[in-house]
Amino acid sequence: MKTHLNITLIQSDLFWENVNSNLSNFGKLISNIIGADIILLPEMFNTSFSPKSSHLAESMDGKTVNWMKDISKIKGCAIVGTLMIKEEESIFNRLVWISKNGAIYTYDKHHLFSLIKEEKYISKGKNRLIIELEGWKICPLICYDLRFPVFSRNDVEYDILIYLANWPVKRIDAWDTLLKARSIENQCYTIGVNRVGKDGNEIPFNGHSKVFDAFGKKLFSATENKEEVLHFQISLSDLKLKRRQMNFLQDRDNFSLL
Repeated sequence: MKTHLNITLIQSDLFWENVNSNLSNFGKLISNIIGADIILLPEMFNTSFSPKSSHLAESMDGKTVNWMKDISKIKGCAIVGTLMIKEEESIFNRLVWISKNGAIYTYDKHHLFSLIKEEKYISKGKNRLIIELEGWKICPLICYDLRFPVFSRNDVEYDILIYLANWPVKRIDAWDTLLKARSIENQCYTIGVNRVGKDGNEIPFNGHSKVFDAFGKKLFSATENKEEVLHFQISLSDLKLKRRQMNFLQDRDNFSLL
């Protein structure tokens, strides 16, 4: 068991639909990372958020996943990001978690962003993923999932809730508010990883990557509008202390997701 986790999130600009340039840039940003247990990347980190461009979807044995495997092995840590994955006739916005021992875990985005008709190009995922790492339980989700508290609800005693996103400036107040709300209602660390820059549709992104504790206190925040590698450490004993002090989870409603 690890009483503390060292996590690095990368708040980066993304090259529009250019896998090689994105992987090269992330390789440079990751090169100086030392001692991380987990490296977190934004949503669709290899292409930017471009669900219409289904020709960019890869297989689980494709270039990007193999790149992630190499990074995980070199850095001796987990690496997590989302990309478009094709399986048979379906394409998923898939979160891929590569553990330092080489184990691979996946979560397919459940809530598809109807404002831009993501559901026309991307197939809907079904089940959440819970990762167990060195005594911690982690629930990694994707962008639009943040708006749906029932799906995010802590009914399995997870310790960390993660959202990997491409969340635009236009709705950034919702991002800030909902990240804090998810941490309070689920009594967990909540981590939001967002991008900066403009995408191929000239939509601006300003980051606001943040970490909140179980009381909703902001612990760490990346610089607005800046590509940044943010390192931070979180404490399991502090989380458990907060839950002992105010154990609201014991009074939660019982329900099951269909």
